[in-house]
Amino acid sequence: MKFLHTSDWHLGRSFHRVNLLGAQAAFVDHLVETVREREVDAVLVAGDVYDRAVPPLPAVDLYDRALHRLAALGVPTVLISGNHDSARRLGVGAGLIDRAGIHLRTDPAGCADPVVLADAHGEVALYGLPYLEPALVKDEFDAEKVSHEAVLGAAMDRIRADLAARAPGTRSIVLAHAFVTGGQASDSERDISVGGVEAVPASVFDGVDYAALGHLHGCQTINERVRYSGSPLAYSFSEADHRKSMWLIELGGDGEIAAAERIDTPVPRPLARLRGPLEDLLADPAHARHEDSWIEATLTDAVRPDDPMARLAARFPHTLSLAFDPEGREEETGVSYAQRLKGRSDQEIAEDFVAHVRGGGQPDEAERAVLQGAFDEVRAGDSLQETHR
Repeated sequence: MKFLHTSDWHLGRSFHRVNLLGAQAAFVDHLVETVREREVDAVLVAGDVYDRAVPPLPAVDLYDRALHRLAALGVPTVLISGNHDSARRLGVGAGLIDRAGIHLRTDPAGCADPVVLADAHGEVALYGLPYLEPALVKDEFDAEKVSHEAVLGAAMDRIRADLAARAPGTRSIVLAHAFVTGGQASDSERDISVGGVEAVPASVFDGVDYAALGHLHGCQTINERVRYSGSPLAYSFSEADHRKSMWLIELGGDGEIAAAERIDTPVPRPLARLRGPLEDLLADPAHARHEDSWIEATLTDAVRPDDPMARLAARFPHTLSLAFDPEGREEETGVSYAQRLKGRSDQEIAEDFVAHVRGGGQPDEAERAVLQGAFDEVRAGDSLQETHR
């Protein structure tokens, strides 16, 4: 049985103020054509269909057209909500459109209610595990603590229990939206950490034949049975070296991964990150291949040049981002504030602030617990506010 695994469409998102709706529509065209040409048996969309809880109307229209086209092909599609989606909005009408072969899984309580498909080898149970905000679902799953690992583990226990009650040899797939240990992040994913602990072990998905993951924007293989498809488009310059694609997974009769093929997605325009003095960037013939790319330029001139953006645009008309990092600046003034914060969690930043204002000494365990509780409450409150807005 063939499955096309994709995720993180982020419909409605722009790229440095460039509207990407046309590129996203081209991706949907490519997706539908791939399903038709490769005789795909089911499409798996592992969350972050939209870029925000209340998406713009053109994005909603594109999503609607995509579902109609997939339903017209008669190919079942399973979608889960991600941390960017409003689960309640995305799940409106789920019971009705389920009859058309479009299966929305946005309610955590229904994670052990699979979509069941069958082929000559028997049944395949597809479980949709939407993004789980630990503070909101801890009680639903009777999790031991407020953490991604705890709630995902409890949800997977339910899934394994349902699978164990099915006919022997039933194959299984789980769709999930999470940060799994070993995955490589980029700059364009929204942090889903709680209390500074963001990653969950791949072993949480033990017992199923394939875990179709979403959240991280780079296509990657955690292990043979646990994979990220990545986003179909680049959403930050940190993804300049990504090869954007979908996974075409063939599940064998015994639950083995018989084949795993990357299907490239359309690239609206390549990305390039250029660094150096302005005159060098303008004159270097090696940069000729980037003249039609979207450009992030970092100028290292000791003195800021006159009118740098206009001069860059004369050679690179699609320059979108311009930064300045003069040579030797770090030795003179130290690392910038943004650089000091890069890669640090909200919890770590808050702990450093406490140490700073008291004149030294990191917070103790009790103080760290208070900070963690405050962040958890804010995150849970924000999620509830988005859900009920």
